[in-house]
Amino acid sequence: MAQNALARERLFALRETIAKLEGKPAPALAAAEREALAEGCKTRQERILPSLPFGVELLDRALEGGLSLDAIIEFRSVLSRDAGAASGLAMAVAARLQKQESDAGRLMPLLWIGDAVGTLEAGRPYAPGLRDFGLSPERFLHAAPRKLDEALWLAEAAVESAAFSAVILEVRGNPAHFGLTESRRLSLRAHAARRPLFLVRQAGAEEASSAAFRLHVEPGPSGLRPLPDGSKLAGSIGNPIFRLTLEKSRNPAPLSFLLEWNPYEREFFPVTEPNLIRPPGEQSAHSGAQLPASGNRPHRPQAMGTLVAFERAS
Repeated sequence: MAQNALARERLFALRETIAKLEGKPAPALAAAEREALAEGCKTRQERILPSLPFGVELLDRALEGGLSLDAIIEFRSVLSRDAGAASGLAMAVAARLQKQESDAGRLMPLLWIGDAVGTLEAGRPYAPGLRDFGLSPERFLHAAPRKLDEALWLAEAAVESAAFSAVILEVRGNPAHFGLTESRRLSLRAHAARRPLFLVRQAGAEEASSAAFRLHVEPGPSGLRPLPDGSKLAGSIGNPIFRLTLEKSRNPAPLSFLLEWNPYEREFFPVTEPNLIRPPGEQSAHSGAQLPASGNRPHRPQAMGTLVAFERAS
């Protein structure tokens, strides 16, 4: 867009110079400007992309229709133990985007860029788990740069290429080399290429960025797995539940939602209050053997083995 604007300014300057040399009236210039303005409005209308809704009425209304597909969307977790929740919500949104692209006849891959420090803390994506979560592993690419600068360069090049349905960049904390300047550059690349960049920030503090939306994500308690007949499967774990808070949006105050992710239908469902009460006598999934409580034992463990004295060699 910057090149088009510069070319348009040069064209206006040349037309003005030629008009002054030929002595043409100003309405000719005004007509040319109106023509260029109409062309610019048409280009902007063509650049409008459909948003990606969550499918939850209250949340989509707060997002004014859904997430923008030509901007940065940040998924942030405060604690390291909640990194899986931020990654999980980003993958769920990416799965809905893949579904939307597939319905439109576009089978574009998805790129996950894992920062070296973040990968050490949260691990790497697992192909069978991706399939169970609603993603297509055959359209999922993973990159593991050694340094954050390489990860930022790769993310910028991937977004600018417009070869992926979305690019997911995973970073840990608030590194000094990834500030407002780098965020602004990535945002401009995403807007120009009309492709989203999902930023997954592990154990990071809230900071200024060029993200269009920032979502604070926490894990929510999951209920039992529902069966087709409406009953619950005993001793099981149900669909993942996310506690989502809109930290940066067009709303004046943060809003919180509980969302359940159904990976088979690739849809979100609102959760009003999680059911934490289990039927009498039911145990949790994989609870293990029931061992009796210890009694009449020392308060600290004894040293293992036997101390053996050896004679000096000299």
